[in-house]
Amino acid sequence: MAGPAHALQALRAIVWREVAKFSRQTGRLVSALVRPLLWLAVFAAGFRNVFGMAIAEPYDTYIAYDVYIAPGLIGMVLLFNGMQSSLAMVYDREMGLMRLLLTAPLPRWWILFSKLTATAVLSLLQALAFVLIAWAIGTELPLWGPQTPHLLLALVSAALMLGALGLLLSVHVKQLENFAGTMNFVIFPMYFMSTALYPLWKLEESGAAWVYQIARFNPFTHAVEWMRYAMYGKDPGEAPWIVLGTLALCFGLAAWGYDPQRGFGALTKRGGGGPPGGAGG
Repeated sequence: MAGPAHALQALRAIVWREVAKFSRQTGRLVSALVRPLLWLAVFAAGFRNVFGMAIAEPYDTYIAYDVYIAPGLIGMVLLFNGMQSSLAMVYDREMGLMRLLLTAPLPRWWILFSKLTATAVLSLLQALAFVLIAWAIGTELPLWGPQTPHLLLALVSAALMLGALGLLLSVHVKQLENFAGTMNFVIFPMYFMSTALYPLWKLEESGAAWVYQIARFNPFTHAVEWMRYAMYGKDPGEAPWIVLGTLALCFGLAAWGYDPQRGFGALTKRGGGGPPGGAGG
């Protein structure tokens, strides 16, 4: 079994590989930012006077609609990159790269954690790019101040949770051709049935009881609310526990699924057998 120095070296190598690959994919960054920026510049502007935002926690005064949806759009960036990482994992598995990676003399969970860390780093870089462009077009958010460490914790935790969800999905998406359909059943319900675009009280007030209940238990809702409350230095309540609990559950199930004796072994038989049994732990 490799020591801590070897494990950290593997972590750096995997993260650096993903960052270097991303730096050569300009189109990926543009596509990641176009969607939330369109929502911010077009949707928020069009509905600025339609969706009145009453004074409610965590806000102490009336706010513009673009300011309200900004945390949800940051969440959108994190969500789509988490799902993009799932696609990359499926592709690596199809090409045999994951089988080679899993033969490294490291615990299998550590290799998957390294992939998850790389996903979170890319998510945070894209979120930073979105915030800078949003600021440039006039949406100013309270990011700097005593609340900044708490906000960073919320962002990192949300990125890891959504990356872990993507990691878990990559266990069950067996072919690239099935990816788009699977993502449609994950991304859009998770995003639209949350507080990314409207607060929970508006859902309850409108009588959409079933949407309200789904949004209440949607982990993406709690990731967005944690970021929203952290921006204003307010107590996010149970949101951090739900986000961290979902992160632990998704990562644990993904690590279990990538065990060659269980889910991942069945998936790799198509490609000529799984990784040797001696690797990992």
